Amino acid sequence: MERVNFTLVIKFTLLGFSETQGLRVLFFTLFLGIYLLTLLGNATILLTIHLSPQLHSPMYYFLSELSLLDVCYSTSTIPKMLAGFVNNSQRITYRGCVAQLYFFHFFGGTECFLLTVMAFDRYVAICNPLRYSSIMSKMVCTHFIAGTCLIGTVHSTIQTVLTFRLSYCGPYELEHYFCDVPPLLKVACADTSVNKVIIMFNVGVVALSSLLLIMGSYVRIVATIVTMCSEEGKRKAFSTCTAHLIVVLTLYVPCILIYLQPAKASSVQKVMAVFYTAITPAMNPLIYSLRSEEIKRAVKKLVFRKMFS
Repeated sequence: MERVNFTLVIKFTLLGFSETQGLRVLFFTLFLGIYLLTLLGNATILLTIHLSPQLHSPMYYFLSELSLLDVCYSTSTIPKMLAGFVNNSQRITYRGCVAQLYFFHFFGGTECFLLTVMAFDRYVAICNPLRYSSIMSKMVCTHFIAGTCLIGTVHSTIQTVLTFRLSYCGPYELEHYFCDVPPLLKVACADTSVNKVIIMFNVGVVALSSLLLIMGSYVRIVATIVTMCSEEGKRKAFSTCTAHLIVVLTLYVPCILIYLQPAKASSVQKVMAVFYTAITPAMNPLIYSLRSEEIKRAVKKLVFRKMFS
């Protein structure tokens, strides 16, 4: 097997969809539709929250940040995939691979921590409603957003530096449709044990601890909701929390299943990766808009205002 220093690596070949060459047009159309739906749905959420004063609250401030991250997260992988379908060649330069891995983990990691913050926001709103305004002030929300970005930066920097400090063996073929840590480790010509430990640490400590914090928040939330006297209040609280939990599960579960087994590559893992990189960002606006009466009313109001302006 050829051993080459990373400075000589020119391009990687992405083999994620190499077995479906006869379906290039179908896959291009499918993923283009999903990507456009992601852009349209999240742009609608962002515009609605920005133009609707009644939605200028911490909950919708965090939701707008989630929509922005979804657009960036999807953009880090899907356009390159679409270009590969058009050119009939899934190739990526070494520097392009470094950039894609960094931004993929930055936006994905930041979104995971943002979902934890959103769970805390719902906990304060439902369990401590009288102190909500003082606890979730504008300054606190800004610090939360800055903190999630900082943690996402640290996470992605560690993953990128540790991954690309390795030398790689030709042919430089990755069993995936974008540059990610597990497929890169499989073509490395060096000891990858440290990288695997870091992956296990990130998933086992960071992701699982975030997920446990979210679940802990919702245990307290459900206990509080059960004691509510107002049926309308219960319905509204459950509706908001259910939307957030669906988003959490669709993002966390596939990621944990993949990164806890970094040495394994299978078609099932590729499908799960497609789910959280393409489908989940497109689903999030639908999940929140369909379950939030405030957003539906705000969208209708904006459309009505535009039609009769």
